[in-house]
Amino acid sequence: MTTISVNHTRLYYESHGNGHPILFIHGLGSSTQDWEHQLQYFVNDYRVIMLDLRGHGQSDKPGGDYNVPLLTEDVAKLLKQVGETQVHVVGLSLGGWVAYQLAVDFPKLVRSLVVVNCLPELVAHSFSDRVALLKRTVLFRLLSMRTIGKVLAKKLFPKDNQKELRKIFIERWARNDKRAYMATMRGAVGWSVVDRLGEIQCPCNVISAEHDYFPIEKKQKYVSLMPNAKLVVIEGCGHAVPFECPEVFNKVLFAALGSEPEFI
Repeated sequence: MTTISVNHTRLYYESHGNGHPILFIHGLGSSTQDWEHQLQYFVNDYRVIMLDLRGHGQSDKPGGDYNVPLLTEDVAKLLKQVGETQVHVVGLSLGGWVAYQLAVDFPKLVRSLVVVNCLPELVAHSFSDRVALLKRTVLFRLLSMRTIGKVLAKKLFPKDNQKELRKIFIERWARNDKRAYMATMRGAVGWSVVDRLGEIQCPCNVISAEHDYFPIEKKQKYVSLMPNAKLVVIEGCGHAVPFECPEVFNKVLFAALGSEPEFI
């Protein structure tokens, strides 16, 4: 087990392979384990770095709320301690929020940016947005993590042939620490870097699954605010696209990084 101490918190991380480093940052309620298909695909050509954000997986789960700037500072300090000065950053959902924040707060660390199925904010702009956030918070307080996992699994993997994916997801989700999960949710509400998107000078690929929670039109709007960004849509997949459709996602990501794998 490889850990490193940053901000008085012990973070679990993994590093595999050689070449230009790619940092994979997982989503809310996830961990390094859910990048297993990406590790297998990219390790021959890149140095693959993965970590469990505070409150997740094998990392510490200290008290207090975990806001996005704090999670991002953790990541930046980890990279500096392991000697990485410039990395490709790939973030999914919550990991995408951290990736955006990393690009604006620590631009010299980011060689290129890939954000997957997320927006650069979690702000309630309307009454319906506020109701949705409140409903989610109340339900998560009342239900066990396993029950929540069963509900989410049906939404993330609704197809008849995805029974095994649902089973894996539920088992992994049930291991989440509920207090830490809620601390991350609370800390993220109201976060935004929309007014700083123009600062992101590195190449940025915004990857959206066709059936993601967040509308493609909104992602395109934010892409237009970045000077060196483009939107890529993966058809037929949902929010957990790296796990649901790994073959397609990996090829799209490889192309986004500027090269084609010789072993396809």
